[in-house]
Formats: sequence, structure tokens, C-alpha cells
Amino acid sequence: MRSKILIAGLLAAMLAHTPLPASATPPDKREETAKALIAKLVKEDKATAAIIRVDRAVGGWTHSAGVRDLASGAPASPNGHFRIGSVTKLLVATVLLQLVDEKRLALTDPIERHLPGVVPQGTKISVRQILNHTSGLYDYMHEPGYSTNRWRGTARFRHYDPHDLLKVAFADPAKSTTPGAAWSYSNTNYVVAGLLVEKLTGRPYGQEIKRRILRPYGLTQTMIPGDKPGLPTPHARGYEAFPDGDLVDATRMNPSLDWAAGEMVSTGRDLNRFLAALAGGRILSSSSLAAMRTVQATDAGFGYGLGLQEYPLPCGAKAWGHSGELIGYLTFAFTSDDGTRMTLSVNPSRKPVTTSEIVAIATTAFC
Repeated sequence: MRSKILIAGLLAAMLAHTPLPASATPPDKREETAKALIAKLVKEDKATAAIIRVDRAVGGWTHSAGVRDLASGAPASPNGHFRIGSVTKLLVATVLLQLVDEKRLALTDPIERHLPGVVPQGTKISVRQILNHTSGLYDYMHEPGYSTNRWRGTARFRHYDPHDLLKVAFADPAKSTTPGAAWSYSNTNYVVAGLLVEKLTGRPYGQEIKRRILRPYGLTQTMIPGDKPGLPTPHARGYEAFPDGDLVDATRMNPSLDWAAGEMVSTGRDLNRFLAALAGGRILSSSSLAAMRTVQATDAGFGYGLGLQEYPLPCGAKAWGHSGELIGYLTFAFTSDDGTRMTLSVNPSRKPVTTSEIVAIATTAFC
């Protein structure tokens, strides 16, 4: 199976070392180039569907390739919804930084101060370390049956409580490492972050995301599904390839196993709107946005800030955002400092999508 960190790390390495053409693609050619690239993914059986949306300071476009579902063969909608996976982390981190702006907590606060008795070594783990994955907390998704990147049969409809997920993560203390010693991506961190939002606000974390981000910034196509197994219409169905090559429909699932680490559903329009508001300084104070963009070196080849990934681009610029993966759906949502935003959703098929193919699409959008 694909690994989120492997995908992200390879993408970072390729972006850093892919040579820029002698002449960057002229703006009027970018759209046609990107369309051809995502159509190629479908033609080569690497995706059943793909959606891309690019917005710039002036103008933008969206496009889709592939089918809504294999049974009907109807074309995928360019305005379709999709599971955004770990892009959810970026919205959760944004809410916590709003609470920092409101002086309801500090990034240096130990987790124990706000969630007493919840996290082992909570007196030694700061809010910042939770958000930038330096807490050392073991990732519960490493346990068999606890990853939404793998086919789980009927178990995919089971409800999971966030406290039960933490029990799995903390069952063996030896699997966690010394706080602050190293960067290590862990979904457990964002289960803790979601609980922290709830403790500080007295409301469900999803309700706070709606109240603070979705409603104020017009993200009307974004949802926190909870136990709801389906996606809003329109959407392309997500499939998983079995070893024999057969595709199983993995669209419907209960995403509570991801909870605040990756359960949300959105569209290219909404994610690009969110990125514009965040990068434009309309959601956070300048100091909190700077803290979010202060990155930790990682062993995956990219920088990780507070719920924010930093990718170098071959043209010398940087892309800021997050990638995400749930079974049947790959998502890349990024913005650059010139105001360009790109969201790409891919529904994988029988053959793996390569890093170089994602890089080529991103380079077309940003360079």
C-alpha cells in the first residue's frame, strides 16, 4: 500500500531536484498541459478519475478526467467532492492558532495543562510539538486494522471514538519516543489536537471548524462527516486495487477512524478559497501565520510547520499546503507566495500514480 509519508517525501525530493525547463510554460499553455497530464493518468489506468482546480490572483480554471463510476461510465464532474484525508490537519491547526491569537492557550503550553491525564508525558509535550509532529507519540494507524489507507471490508463502517484511538496509540509506551527528539508524522497528534479544540471551546471540533472557517469564508462545499459513510453529490467513486487487479468500490466508509486527523470532505473550489484566506492573512494574525510557516526539518525531504507542509519548487518558489490520502482518494492542496492555488484530487486505479506525474502537474500549475 502507499504511505502518506513516502508519497510526500518522494514528491518533495522530486520537486527539489526536477530541473526547470529553459523557458517556463507560458500561462496560456498551462491549462491545456495540465488537462493532458491528468487525462494521461486515466488513459494509462493509473486513475479512474482526477480533478484539478487552479486559481491565480487573476483568473483560474478547473478540469476533470475519467469517470464518475465504473458502472455507468459517466464523466467525472470538475466540481466534484472528495475525501481530503490529512488536509484536514491544516484546518484543525488553523483553529488552534486562532485560539492562540485569542490567548486561550500558548504554543509552549504543555498538553497536560489543558488535557490532564490524557497524554502520557503530557507535562513534557507542548502544543507546538503536537502540531509539528515532534511529540514522539506513536501513530495508532500503524496498528493492523487501524489505517484508512487499506481495505478493511465491513469493518470500514465501524464507529471509532477518539479516546479509543488514543488507547490504541498509548497501549505500549515503548512505541512512543522522547518528546522533541525528532520529527515523526503521527496521526495521533491530531486526535489530541481535536480534543484540545473541544476542551478549550466546549464544542465539537467540527463545529468549531464550521463556525470559524467554513461559514465565514464561504466554504459551503466542505463537510465534517462524522459517522456518515457517503459523499455529497457530485463525486467520483474511489476504488482500491486488489492484488489480482480487481477494483473494489471503497467510496463508502465511516471516517471516524481518522477523526480530526483526516475525516473531512471538500472540493477544489473550497480548498482554494481556504488557502487564499489563510495565506492572505485573513484568518490568523501575522505572528500565528509566521509560526505556522516556521518549519521543522523532516526525514521525508520537506519542511513541516504547524499543520503545514513546505515544498520547494523547481522554479525557485515554494508551495505551502498539505497532502492527504484515504483509500480511493489522493489529495494535494497548495498555494504559492504569488497567490496561485492548486488542488488536485486523484482516484487511483490499478497502476500506481508516480511521483514524477504529480510533480509534472504541480510544476505546470506553479512554475
